[in-house]
Amino acid sequence: MSAEVVARTAAPVLTPDEAVTRASAMVPRLKQRASLADDLRRCPDESIRELNESGLMRVLQPRRVGGSELPWVALIDVGSELARGCGSTAWNWANYAVHHWMLAFWPAACQDEIWDADPAVLIASSMVFPAGKATRAPGGYRLSGRWPFSSGVDPAAWNMLGGIVRGEGETGEYRMFLVPREDYAIVDNWHVMGLRGTGSKDVEAKDVFVPEDRTLSVEATRGGGNHPGAAANPAPLFRIPIFATFPYMLTGIALGLAQGAYEAVVEGLRGRVARYSGKSLADMTAVQMRIAEAAACIDTARRVMRDYCATAQAMAERDEVPHGERGPARVVDGHARAHARDAAVDEDDRQPLSREVLEDRLLRRAARDQRRHPRAQGGHSGHSRAGFLRALPARVGSAPRAAGAGHRGAGPHPHQHRDGERDAGGGRGGHPDQPGRHPDGRDAL
Repeated sequence: MSAEVVARTAAPVLTPDEAVTRASAMVPRLKQRASLADDLRRCPDESIRELNESGLMRVLQPRRVGGSELPWVALIDVGSELARGCGSTAWNWANYAVHHWMLAFWPAACQDEIWDADPAVLIASSMVFPAGKATRAPGGYRLSGRWPFSSGVDPAAWNMLGGIVRGEGETGEYRMFLVPREDYAIVDNWHVMGLRGTGSKDVEAKDVFVPEDRTLSVEATRGGGNHPGAAANPAPLFRIPIFATFPYMLTGIALGLAQGAYEAVVEGLRGRVARYSGKSLADMTAVQMRIAEAAACIDTARRVMRDYCATAQAMAERDEVPHGERGPARVVDGHARAHARDAAVDEDDRQPLSREVLEDRLLRRAARDQRRHPRAQGGHSGHSRAGFLRALPARVGSAPRAAGAGHRGAGPHPHQHRDGERDAGGGRGGHPDQPGRHPDGRDAL
């Protein structure tokens, strides 16, 4: 799909409740298109169009350009609803929505250039900073590199690419570059098991010129009102630091996958009986306990995720700079991990429920997508990913297993290994697509 497929009509300005209601209304249609997203290896055109026309793409965009400028917690609430229908579509939505928010930090001239041309523009990204090499040039920078995992890149008109600016006597500056579609090539190499529909392909740029106004230093993204876009966008939402809060930008997707799988299992229990005893599965105490434990895991995760986002928003409203906190993430991680281990109906068929329920294609997809969501896999990025991997989705994904969606294997995040490759940036970055260590060396949580 080309960038022109995005409708250029004014999007409705939504309240938080309206945004969730519209996301919920899309769930049945997203479920129907989930297989198509897998086959296409990108988000279907119909889903992109519907997300745009509903106003959901622009929930974090400044009101001055027609966005809803909703509180930060909308990422959890809307993302988890959409993921009940299709994890890949929700993943792309989160990236597109976050990029509208991020663009508000850029110089006003860059914002006006992009949003004046199309306020509903789709922007992809890859914040694997070591993958991009930049040098200073008159009026801007020369940028080259090949970046992995640019989610939703096919319909995007622009791409936010991370790079390190090097020059004689310099140790290097981490900087983000906005590059138009004509200045980079898309490498069609997204062939994975889970989150297939995210279309997280590589992109490549060769010695392209990027004007100064289309770049943003990572140093300017640490929160507060000191970034270049602050005068144009003074709302508290745009005082929340970018990299310190990246771990929570995609947690709603893991939550929604768990919720969707839980709902499918509960629905699947209706009318089912045990193979040997003939007893109703729904009436079995052991099954009821596992279902209840799964629900508790999901509910706890949701509460902790929302509380963290609400705290970040409240601090920004007080003109304080929120930082990543390990505490909330570890609380839910430990809770969900213990319950998943003790309550799981797993591949060993400890309950008669598992074989029956796993025939459901929705659950198999949810299992694959959860395994591909950012989580503790070890491997290529080492300790740079450790902070994020202790965060909420690391074990929220076990909740559907507790409800009966057991699955084998522990495959990597979709943005880890493809066909045996390692990412070009050594796993460092900090964007939703490559969460982990900050470019300035601090853990994300």
